[in-house]
Order: sequence, then structure tokens, then C-alpha cells
Amino acid sequence: MKKTLLAIAAAFLMSTMPAAQAAWVVIDPTNLAQNILTAARALEQINNQIRQLQNEAQMLTNDARNLTILNFSALNQLRSALSATNQLIQQAQGLAFNVAQMETEFARLYPDAYAASTSGSQMAIDARTRWQNSLEALRTATKVQSQAVQNFASDEQTLTDLVNRSQSAVGALQATQATNQLLALQARQAIQAQQLQITQDRATALERARQIAVQERAREVRRRFQGHGTPYTPYTVDYYSH
Repeated sequence: MKKTLLAIAAAFLMSTMPAAQAAWVVIDPTNLAQNILTAARALEQINNQIRQLQNEAQMLTNDARNLTILNFSALNQLRSALSATNQLIQQAQGLAFNVAQMETEFARLYPDAYAASTSGSQMAIDARTRWQNSLEALRTATKVQSQAVQNFASDEQTLTDLVNRSQSAVGALQATQATNQLLALQARQAIQAQQLQITQDRATALERARQIAVQERAREVRRRFQGHGTPYTPYTVDYYSH
């Protein structure tokens, strides 16, 4: 390779030099070839540095895109929809959702057996309260169902916006943020489904408990009518005897 370069360099110089100068100019082919090789290496290093700088510039551009924040948030919409359903549950009438309060009211209104001291009028009042609890539980369940239906339109629009943002994301950060919001929408819908299931199950449970209480009340009324263990015995009354 070196010999070839030397020969090419010598031939080029000889052909371009005037005849007069060719007589006295002395050329060192080895030194000339070495200089050419050094220049070629330097040029290659410069090209490598240019490519490296270009790659670094592209990396900086990509980093800037990846760090670009998604200028859109559906969090407020999701929280608003979830809050509306929670508010319906908190406004529910009838048997309380609070555990301690619920246990006290349930034990009083749905007793395993009536005490002898409980009056008939009190049993009638309790029966009315149980019926009201079942009615309110059904009303709450239907309200939550209606709210879920209303949320469908909002969820559809939110889903469309998030998918569009995700598809048009310019960097990893925007794509990640859009994905996180899509997961938040899915979580909100799961919570809403759980809320709806709770209200429906509550209505079913209260109605079942009311039916059992009706049976217990009927048993107690029958027991009191019959007396404490002594059955009623009919007898003949003579209205004309003196």
C-alpha cells in the first residue's frame, strides 16, 4: 500500500513540475507518503468527531422530546365523576353506611327475637322503618346507576382525548403520562362499578332482612295472641240464663 502511494505521489509531482525545476527539486517519497497518510487519518478523525457531535445533538433533541410534559390532564374530570357517585352514597337515607351506627340500628330493627316488653305499636313502627330502609336502599341504587350512565358520555370523551394524546406524543414522558391517565380512567370506572355493586347488594340485603323481620314479627304477634303457652279454648255462653 505504501509503495503504491509513493509511486502515485512521485508521478503526480513529476508531471506537474516544470522541466526546469525537475532538475534540481529533490523529493522524499517516503516522507510524502507519510504526510498523505497522516492527513488521511486526521481527516477521518475529523469526520468521526463530526458524526459524534451529530449523534450527540440528536440525543439532546430526543432527550428534550422525552422530557416534554403532556399539556393535558383528565384528573379533574375523573375525580369529579367519582365524587358525584360518592356524594350520592353519602346522601343515602335509611340504614347508615357507618359500621358502628349500622350495627346498632340493625340490631334494633332486625332482631333475632322480640322481647316481651316490646309493644305492638313499637313493632309496627319498626316494620314501617324497615320498609322505608328498603325503599331508600333501592332509591340509592337507582341513583348510582343513573350517575354511572351519565358518566359514560364523559368517559367516552376522556378516553378519546387520552388516546389521541398518546398517539401524538412526541416523547416518552408524554406517552407515559397519557398511559397513566388512561389507567386512572380504568381505575375510576372499576371504583364506580364497585360502588354500584355495593348499593345493589345493600338493597338486596336490606330487603331480605326486612322479609325475615316480617316473619319474626308475625311469629311474635301469633305467640302473643295465643298466650304464653296456653292455647285458647272456646266455650259456650248462655245469654238467657239467670
